[in-house]
Amino acid sequence: MLKYIGKRLLYMIPVILGISFILFLIMDLTPGDPARVLLGEYASQEEVDQLREDMGLNDNFFVRYARYVASAVQGDFGDSYRSKTPVVDEIQARFPTTMKLAFFAVLLSVVIGIPVGIISAVKQYSFADILSMTSALLFTSIPAFWLGLMLILVFAVQLHWFPAVGSDSWKSFILPGIALAAQQMATLIRMTRSTMLEVIRQDYVRTAKAKGATPSQVIMHHSLQNALLPVVTAVGLSFSNLLGGALIIENVFGISGLGSLMVDAVKGKDSPMLIASVMFAALVGGLVNLAVDILYTYIDPRVKSQYVKG
Repeated sequence: MLKYIGKRLLYMIPVILGISFILFLIMDLTPGDPARVLLGEYASQEEVDQLREDMGLNDNFFVRYARYVASAVQGDFGDSYRSKTPVVDEIQARFPTTMKLAFFAVLLSVVIGIPVGIISAVKQYSFADILSMTSALLFTSIPAFWLGLMLILVFAVQLHWFPAVGSDSWKSFILPGIALAAQQMATLIRMTRSTMLEVIRQDYVRTAKAKGATPSQVIMHHSLQNALLPVVTAVGLSFSNLLGGALIIENVFGISGLGSLMVDAVKGKDSPMLIASVMFAALVGGLVNLAVDILYTYIDPRVKSQYVKG
């Protein structure tokens, strides 16, 4: 198992390097001059040229990228063009807020999505099944930002139940968490239903029923555990998707997190901040996927047997 974990961590290195190279290239090709953005539109061209020289922006692209990677390996991701502070410090200050939002959204989608999917499969073609599938299709087709705006309009502006913007209290995460979790929750409902329908038709489930097992025992001890593998995979992937989706939701709800930090970095052509933020989010997503793979061994003994010698 330790060997497998080590290999997965090593595989993440070329992925992170590839992401950093693509982002570095995109930011280099996009129009706009970071030096001009820093100094303002009224600065003279001589001042802009001097700042470009001081920042090393006149060097060859590959030279600048190699210099960035060498510094990043040592833990130095540079300073923000906009705030003049180390990007690591700003990411550390903003990421906990995004983490709370993503975790709440994942928790909400799991708590609602998996039970509803189980009920929908057990009560196939019933009113509950039709209602859950209709709701899942509806939430899948609704854009997260539009749902967030509607939630603000109803529950914040009209009813005054929750704050419309900010992240000052736990109530501030409810509306953005619902908007962020809606599509993932719909995905979990449909996936749990389909996997449960496949499992409950297996021979060993019919054997358990023939031996006199109660419906709850058949579902919890014979069906659910075998149906959880694809669902757990979807949960792990949804966490990575929610980190990316937070970029939009944080701006809708005025939350000062990693997503809003990325948007500000794009607007200000703040390459060090954007590259470091995306790399950090990709690293967290990779670690979450690794944790999901390890969780497989505790859910399904057949997976664990692949990593046990003898």
